[in-house]
Amino acid sequence: MRAARRLYCSSVPDTAAPRSMPTSGWKDPGARRILRSARTPPGCSVSSPLEGSWKGVSFLNPARDGAVLPILHLNGYKIANPTVLARKSEEELSSLLFGHGYAPVFVTGDEPARVHADFARALFAAHDRIREIQQAARAPGGSSVRPRWPAIVLRTPKGWTGPRAVDGVQIEGTYRGHQIPLARVREEPSHLRMLEDWMRSYRPAELFDEAGRPVARLREFAPSGDLRMSASPHGNGGKLRVPLDLPDPGAYPVRVKSPGTELRESPRQLGEFLRDVFRRTEAQRNFRIFSPDELTSNRLGAVLEATQRCFMETRLEGDDHLAPGGRAMEVLSEHNCEGWLEGYLLTGRHGMFATYEAFAMVVASMATQHAKWLEMCRALPWRAPIASLNVLLTSTCWRNDHNGFSHQGPGFIDTIISKQGSVARVYLPPDANCLLSVAEHCLKSRDYVNLIVIDKQPQLQWLSWEAAREHCARGASIWEWAGTPGEPDIVLACAGDAPTLETVAAACWLKQRAPELRVRVVNVVDLFGIAAPGEHPHGMTDEKFEALFTRDAHVICFPWLRERGARPAARAARSRALPRPRLPRGRHDHHALRHDGAELDEPLPPLHRGAAPHAKACRPGRSAAARVRGDAGAPPRLRA
Repeated sequence: MRAARRLYCSSVPDTAAPRSMPTSGWKDPGARRILRSARTPPGCSVSSPLEGSWKGVSFLNPARDGAVLPILHLNGYKIANPTVLARKSEEELSSLLFGHGYAPVFVTGDEPARVHADFARALFAAHDRIREIQQAARAPGGSSVRPRWPAIVLRTPKGWTGPRAVDGVQIEGTYRGHQIPLARVREEPSHLRMLEDWMRSYRPAELFDEAGRPVARLREFAPSGDLRMSASPHGNGGKLRVPLDLPDPGAYPVRVKSPGTELRESPRQLGEFLRDVFRRTEAQRNFRIFSPDELTSNRLGAVLEATQRCFMETRLEGDDHLAPGGRAMEVLSEHNCEGWLEGYLLTGRHGMFATYEAFAMVVASMATQHAKWLEMCRALPWRAPIASLNVLLTSTCWRNDHNGFSHQGPGFIDTIISKQGSVARVYLPPDANCLLSVAEHCLKSRDYVNLIVIDKQPQLQWLSWEAAREHCARGASIWEWAGTPGEPDIVLACAGDAPTLETVAAACWLKQRAPELRVRVVNVVDLFGIAAPGEHPHGMTDEKFEALFTRDAHVICFPWLRERGARPAARAARSRALPRPRLPRGRHDHHALRHDGAELDEPLPPLHRGAAPHAKACRPGRSAAARVRGDAGAPPRLRA
């Protein structure tokens, strides 16, 4: 029992799904002794996320990290069918796990006392082997080659120790053990007796006193203080979280002398900022970036000037920035990246997940569950705040490049905006300087899911650093330089880099061709910034909303803006939303925008007699775009 107590004291809980992400990088050397056991049920063992997680040991550095002991529990069945791995031979399972980098230990049987003893011996052996691996790696001159980690395969019958048969139907050892074995205890006295016999078979009178507490001899074996799973600071990572040491983002901006005169790949400025975040956190080592093999593709390659890509497998001459101690985690599995980041945050650290916009949908359900967890934690005063989950999406739906069709999938933004305003934040910076301001804000925040969407391709830069910072602080503002002075006849509203480009182009065309038309351009960087205050903490009052969009001017906008900024019907009825396709195949381009501005269902007074020539001038560009699309349809005339 002393050995069992030692094992339990070395374990900590993980409040999220089982992952292979190490808990590492703490000043406290005791954190490197964390051992997390992860039981894997047989049905889930063939799911894509879990299959990817077996590769976690390829990124687990025993010299600095904690460890995970996977326990593959094969009890034969899921709800109504056998599980795949349960029907594999021991030889095949051994080969599978060996190939993943494990040394499996098998525990098999149906006699509880014997299986419990065998399983305890396997646990102790695995625990000791993990400590041997870590001690060897941490010794002077320790190996940097991936070790072979232990894993346990436990085979027991389905429904083990429960009713063997009910009403003549076999339960134990069949798929029926996955269900409720005694579903009619209220109606069938025989079922009630079976339930009582089943519960009494665990001899509760020997385990608990009259008050329902564990008896004294059991309490002796329980850990105490912070070694208890419920009290471990590593299971309540907010207690260990320290603010991230961030550089001044004002040291990295694009120098913009006037709007639209600089062409840059906006994420590159962010990459330089994050590079210095890595440098400033070298001692604390509490920041990592996670990306599915897209770090340099997302224009964040500057971080590799300060850290390496973590990799424990064989490294060859010509490999690029690979090292066991790297803090850039790259693996072509969105599930791994999202799960690793969640585990990293839950244990008190900071990070960012960067991927292509379309591929983020792979982990939409994981982000949803994390958002739900954050929401529920707000009602738990003992749960300390953790760093926010920061997601950066590039390669956006608007691009029509060589792989534009496959990379067109903006659904992740819909996933986030459907979450409670207490935890969800969505930012659409139009240029590099706004991206820097937003990123700094997100990395400082706590207990949110922050989504940042910006494309990686060269794009025009609009705002100086000072203007960008003020714009992001407001969440939405009027771009005076893009429109015409005075109260507008029409408002062009936009959010995000590509819609901003097209909106500014449309406003420019209207100013040149229809100078009698007063045009206002409103740019939104915080998508929830134009919501009503009752819908989101960032929402603006009606007075501020009308100061931007006026009380009666026509508004042409993007659907997300219409959905987030919906106001009373009298004002909402005058807005027209355009669809969300990519460029130039979509209708959200300056041809469609300027056409809608010149040819409204209810013509504006200054254009009542002169609208037709302006609308006609738009048609060649719209027809060219239609030929790319393969249709010649007019822009939809949707009303909010």
